[in-house]
Amino acid sequence: MPTGRSSDGLAEVKVIAGQALDVGAAIATHTPIVYLDWTLQPGAEVWVDLPQDHTGLVYVFGGAALVGEGRRKVADGQLAVLAPGDRLLLRSDQGARLLVLGGVPHGEPIAHYGPFVMNTQAEIQEAIQDYQSGRMGRIVRS
Repeated sequence: MPTGRSSDGLAEVKVIAGQALDVGAAIATHTPIVYLDWTLQPGAEVWVDLPQDHTGLVYVFGGAALVGEGRRKVADGQLAVLAPGDRLLLRSDQGARLLVLGGVPHGEPIAHYGPFVMNTQAEIQEAIQDYQSGRMGRIVRS
């Protein structure tokens, strides 16, 4: 997994998709997305560049972080929806683990039921029927 570190060594990122700290992901995605796994040591402060057309999220799953120019506190188990912009400030006084996620909004209607996500309820019903009849395929171990 490509990994980057801030110049002071207090922030580390695993780049799953997208780019951060001059490190790019090892894979290309079919649609432009950002998926970054950050570890912030106490005192870490780092700026993250996000594409202007992306909607971004920060999910903290350990510790707490101050997010954005307003330095809003996001604690363990919380999700922050980011305001539009192309730069994101991440800071932690106590240390944190977090994900930065982003993507271009698709602008289509969303219908969901259980694990199925489609555009209409009719498509949901079709997906359920496909699943129940075995037409969704099988996972074969090699």
